[in-house]
Amino acid sequence: MKFSSRRYSAWSLLRARFAGAGYWRPLWSGRTLQTAYDVVVVGAGGHGLATAYHLARDHGLRRVAVLDKGLVGYGNVGRNTTIVRSNYLLPENHYFYEDALRRYETLSRDLNYNVMYSPRGVVDIALSDDDLPVLARRGNALRMAGIDAELLDVAALERFVPALAPRRQRRFQIAGALLQRRGGTVRHDAVAWGYARAAAALGVDIIEHCEVTGVHTQGGSATAVETTHGAVQAGRIVFATAGHTGLVGRMLGVPLPIETHLLQAMVTEPIKPLLDTVLVYVGPGHAESYVSQSDRGGIVMGGHLDGFPSYTREGRWHRLEDVVQASVELLPQLGGLKLLRHWAGTNDMTMDGSPLMDRVRYDNVFLNAGWCYGGFKSIPASGAAMARFVASGTAPDLIRAFGLSRFATGHLLDEPGYGPYPVRL
Repeated sequence: MKFSSRRYSAWSLLRARFAGAGYWRPLWSGRTLQTAYDVVVVGAGGHGLATAYHLARDHGLRRVAVLDKGLVGYGNVGRNTTIVRSNYLLPENHYFYEDALRRYETLSRDLNYNVMYSPRGVVDIALSDDDLPVLARRGNALRMAGIDAELLDVAALERFVPALAPRRQRRFQIAGALLQRRGGTVRHDAVAWGYARAAAALGVDIIEHCEVTGVHTQGGSATAVETTHGAVQAGRIVFATAGHTGLVGRMLGVPLPIETHLLQAMVTEPIKPLLDTVLVYVGPGHAESYVSQSDRGGIVMGGHLDGFPSYTREGRWHRLEDVVQASVELLPQLGGLKLLRHWAGTNDMTMDGSPLMDRVRYDNVFLNAGWCYGGFKSIPASGAAMARFVASGTAPDLIRAFGLSRFATGHLLDEPGYGPYPVRL
């Protein structure tokens, strides 16, 4: 449960320490589960909370519940590397993620909660003259769509990221980069807390430790969800259970084109300011790393998937080694640092690297899933679009290409969304 103090001075916090729980005001918990709702959202992560918030704010739906088997923000929204960007090649993706990035720019004001958006720039590094035309193609597509993108030569890259020293002799010489200045980072737990607080203020019931175990149906429609707290009637149901969508498909009796894989991330001990941007580095083989420095001073690193389906969230030493090796190749200054902690997120991977936002089996059951590498950066756009879809019954143009039917018709969106390469088949 997240709490807010009445005042924020050091003395008030000290006073609260001895005053007990009565001093603190709960922001979203303490609600009682009702027997019926207009909409039940399953999953209290970023996508579920954002959907509930927009249902209440934009469409006037107040009988909305968000159910989660755990706690708010304890899933993938709290297990990522906090990067936000919209520098995708394909129009279906770059327009969608641009909508998300624009919403991130004003999210602190919209939610009245500081999500710590930091437009420090995202730099995709080219390691050969062959990489530069690929990055230029992506940059040109973005600029034609009105999205910022800059192709940097080595001299410009050196000015933008002095710590990188791109002229230094290394195993794979740096040839340039593609920069999106408006990309950057956002505090992940603040996003979850901000949406939860704002949704609860609009009357949304957020019920933690309430697992959904089944769906009741009648006459070809879903009528209720079965939970560990009993059955709850629902006019519409939204599943936003990142990392566990395969289990939802099994519950509904629908095979989904999704595998769950682990994505490792880690952070070092805090150091003095070194890096004021986000670096994305993809070398030969599995040498990939994206690197940024957190507000606490730790160097945050991530890389490729583990390479096999799993729900364990356990760290894998070989993947940690791959990511650290790539990061040190990029920034040798990191070589002497100690890892403070590491974690894994469970990624719903579709075969084309793009998400699923569609009805599933029943007209009143909606699926928000398959975000692959793009889950955190897509939250604001996903929540607004899914809320409109649920409220109106018609998918907005922004997400129409993300339907399940594309796997039957062959209209795939082959863009995994990582590294300098726009399409990897």
